[in-house]
Amino acid sequence: MTATAFRSEHDLLGSLPVPQDAYYGIQTLRAMHNFHLTGVPLSHYPNFVCALAMVKQAAADANHQLGYLNDKKHAAITAACTQLIEGKHHDQFIVDMIQGGAGTSTNMNANEVIANLALESMGKEKGEYSFLHPNNDVNMAQSTNDAYPTAIRVGLLLGHNDLLVSLERLIEAFADKGNEFSHVLKMGRTQLQDAVPMTLGQEFKAFSVNLSTDLARLKSLANDLFTSVNLGGTAIGTGINADPRYQGIAVERLAAICGYPIKAAPDLIEATSDMGSFVLFSAMLKRTAIKLSKICNDLRLLSSGPRTGINEINLPARQPGSSIMPGKVNPVIPEAVSQVAYEVIGNDLSLTLAAEAGQLQLNVMEPLIAWKMFDSIRLLRRAMDMLREHCIVGISANEERCRSLVEHSIGLITALNPYIGYDNATRIAKQALETGCGVLELVRAEQLLDDELLADILRPEHMIAPRLVPLKE
Repeated sequence: MTATAFRSEHDLLGSLPVPQDAYYGIQTLRAMHNFHLTGVPLSHYPNFVCALAMVKQAAADANHQLGYLNDKKHAAITAACTQLIEGKHHDQFIVDMIQGGAGTSTNMNANEVIANLALESMGKEKGEYSFLHPNNDVNMAQSTNDAYPTAIRVGLLLGHNDLLVSLERLIEAFADKGNEFSHVLKMGRTQLQDAVPMTLGQEFKAFSVNLSTDLARLKSLANDLFTSVNLGGTAIGTGINADPRYQGIAVERLAAICGYPIKAAPDLIEATSDMGSFVLFSAMLKRTAIKLSKICNDLRLLSSGPRTGINEINLPARQPGSSIMPGKVNPVIPEAVSQVAYEVIGNDLSLTLAAEAGQLQLNVMEPLIAWKMFDSIRLLRRAMDMLREHCIVGISANEERCRSLVEHSIGLITALNPYIGYDNATRIAKQALETGCGVLELVRAEQLLDDELLADILRPEHMIAPRLVPLKE
């Protein structure tokens, strides 16, 4: 077996051997040694890695335009950033998502990878930083405190559209089922008790509309929250070590590179320490997760049985449900979506506490905020795709079961209430419960309504929408 070759790199704390084929450097290596926490490295979130490269490219463009970065170095950094934006070398982003240092390890991971890729394009060896340096050149006019949060925002923007597409497709799937089931009369329920008739189509359409309100909010929210960045503020927002012209050029270049209307925050000191935009967006993701879980609970109830439950719908059978009970099939897809929802809710709480922990001019808990944001978006997108593909599109209705439950429900008395009065309706309902007789059977027996009027009242279209009731004389 060939021994691994190493190169020696040096920093403030001394020297370490870095694998010769690694594009990361000593500061990344120290972070890898220090932070064995989540097991989730930066590379798990490609949009974040791309966003880091976009920020570094924008900074290099600004520094080159201002004359601080020569043509050769600028071309090399550009070539390196381009490779990362194209999805190459993401495996070199090895730092754990949770890290001390307010994101410095992430920033240096990006600086070192870009520097070594750039050196390679210049015909130099990895680690020959005298020709192009991670801090002096790649990180020029930047601090972790402006580059890192800017990259988080850009990364969220890059992934936002995929989330919207998944949600939009799920909404359409529910709407399609609403149309398919529009003729299926069933009982609505409140507090798990019979209420009044509705159609299965109305129930599924309501799911669609319920999620549509979140789609509309999410479409506008990301642009409102994440296009305002503190790039150019450097350490605390004062812009120390940056040319006065740098911020305007860097922000303009970043907008062009990422394709979003990025603009400078109105107050860079405030923007460097405030996490309010993340709190608001995470709360919106939590709201969507809660809605999804509620819908999945409904699907599980409506499909319960098959012989001893509600059994109004059939969910697609995805896998055998028991190692001991033959023939059992469980609602595994809705169950999994609810578990994702609980994780997103937990992520929101973690993020909230991290946002509150900011002190003075910086929030050092931003790595946790970044991880929870990217994690919630990825989980929700995958859960919505799974729910649509493996469950919603394959749902079928048990029409006879739905009709039978309506005809034998005590709740049917509500439709007769305007015609026979509340006292009569209450008495009939109680008698039906005590005797096991049907509501219609008892109404006919007492001749409270003639058959023609009763048939008209019980027409499905008259029971599922508002209707004028004849005035009593």
